[in-house]
Amino acid sequence: MIRGERMRVAYLVNQYPAVSHSFIRREIQALERQGVEIARFAVRPSRDGIVAKEDEDEAARTRYIIGAGAGAIIASVARAAARAPARSLAALAGALRLGWRSETGLLRHVVYYIEALALADWLRRERLGHVHAHFGTNSATVAMLAARIADVGFSMTVHGPEEFDKPGLIGLAAKIEAAAFVVAVSHYGASQLRRLVPPALWERIRIVRCGVEKDFFETPAREAARASNDVPVFVSVGRLCEQKGQLTLVEAAALLKREGRAFRIRLVGDGPMRADIEAAAEAQGVADRIEFAGWKTPAEVRAEIESARVFVLPSYAEGLPVSIMEAFSLARPAIATYVAGIPELVRAGENGWLAPAGDAEALASAMRAALDMSETALVAMGQAGKERARAFHDIDVEAGKLKAHFAAALGQRGEKAP
Repeated sequence: MIRGERMRVAYLVNQYPAVSHSFIRREIQALERQGVEIARFAVRPSRDGIVAKEDEDEAARTRYIIGAGAGAIIASVARAAARAPARSLAALAGALRLGWRSETGLLRHVVYYIEALALADWLRRERLGHVHAHFGTNSATVAMLAARIADVGFSMTVHGPEEFDKPGLIGLAAKIEAAAFVVAVSHYGASQLRRLVPPALWERIRIVRCGVEKDFFETPAREAARASNDVPVFVSVGRLCEQKGQLTLVEAAALLKREGRAFRIRLVGDGPMRADIEAAAEAQGVADRIEFAGWKTPAEVRAEIESARVFVLPSYAEGLPVSIMEAFSLARPAIATYVAGIPELVRAGENGWLAPAGDAEALASAMRAALDMSETALVAMGQAGKERARAFHDIDVEAGKLKAHFAAALGQRGEKAP
């Protein structure tokens, strides 16, 4: 970056925009409000498609490696390799070292290397001095290799849980060593990254939380009329997959139904386990209590949360769920699990309830307490959640931290353009 120029940073995500990645869009837009110019790159479009106008706008501003066309990719690869042959060979050697130890193998890492050559050419041609990847998986591999080829800075945000499940197989330690800085979204996440590298590298690991926009916090503390349905509603927002624990929610619902409790559960989202969850609801006799809402736009998700008595997310594995931040900012208490960074946000008895992951009895107990709680107590608990989300998850505050990290990384490289 030349002194006096506007800060310009590249973002790389595997699939962008994705329906479950609204937090990345929020971060990018918050940085842009603070004067940072973000060039959006993605390996491919989202496989889940686009359901919101906000994501349509982002897709139009994103440049995709897969889909750029064979001719354009070949030309970019040739230019990058010809301009920096030594760095390109070093990057190839790095890709092969990662591939040799990985679960995806050498051939896939050769593909990542080709994608990195194309991205390196785009970075140079657009005069971008730093590339930031979201998630420490294949997008971080491509970004790290591209940064090496283009001789620019590299950083990444590691969310979990996938990265923490297989750090050796994705070369996460090598990526931390190559990065100017690494973002963790919680203290728990930072602790897991520290386990992978020597203490001398711990200062590279910074905490920048995901967040929500200020207009969420401007919602009244609790609109009792909207939250007080004839039948109390629990809303859960998340991908229908093994990590989110919806099968335990089905078991808890069956326990409450056998007690004669009146309630409904709305599952907002979709995913590979939808058929399994539907079958479990049928087998447990609660198909009449659980509604599958599918993917929703951000405005529709917000309305779903506002209709809830309490938000519930029975996760088995997480980073730190943005959906809980949204529920808190809308003054809805949350029921969640003692997993990863969740206890940093959800305080049992203060703004919600916590249950051991996979414990249907404990989850049902928390839901029972929410059903029995007075509206006055729910209002107080929801307000406590709002205050905690405002204190730790204001996206403009968090983007300011990230901007400072980008500025320092660019400055350490001598304020030069590629």
